[in-house]
Amino acid sequence: MSLQIGDAIPNFSLTDQSGELRSNLECKGKLLVLFFYPKNDTPGCTAQACCFRDQYYLFETFGACVWGVNNDTQASHRRFSEKNDLQFPLLCDEGNLLKLKFGAHRILGLLDGRVTYIIDSKGVIQHIFKELLHAPQHVTEALAVLERMKRNQLLV
Repeated sequence: MSLQIGDAIPNFSLTDQSGELRSNLECKGKLLVLFFYPKNDTPGCTAQACCFRDQYYLFETFGACVWGVNNDTQASHRRFSEKNDLQFPLLCDEGNLLKLKFGAHRILGLLDGRVTYIIDSKGVIQHIFKELLHAPQHVTEALAVLERMKRNQLLV
């Protein structure tokens, strides 16, 4: 079953590209932009990650943490992060356990999905964006949602 807008996210802890254990609890009181992407070093995923990198300063102005997630290994994440100068964590979801908890399933049973969740300071999902082919649109969508939340005074 997929998590929906208004659902609290499950607690999780995963290692990132540096081997650091990351938990959603460290973002308590902050916004979290959690994006699931299919594979390191593919054209669409590289474009998406680099778009998050290039706009990262805007996410910081909203007080948002940005974390990427897929089932690649720590070594793969480290190479991908270093190659593209990424300044945010890439979480290692080997076995896709977190992906399954969120319900970010495969498209047509064949392709790993690309899903971005905007999670508020209380750990509640405020927005879900699914778009496989236009990867950089995830960044545009996330920033637009954060701006709307700011206008509606939903940001901490």
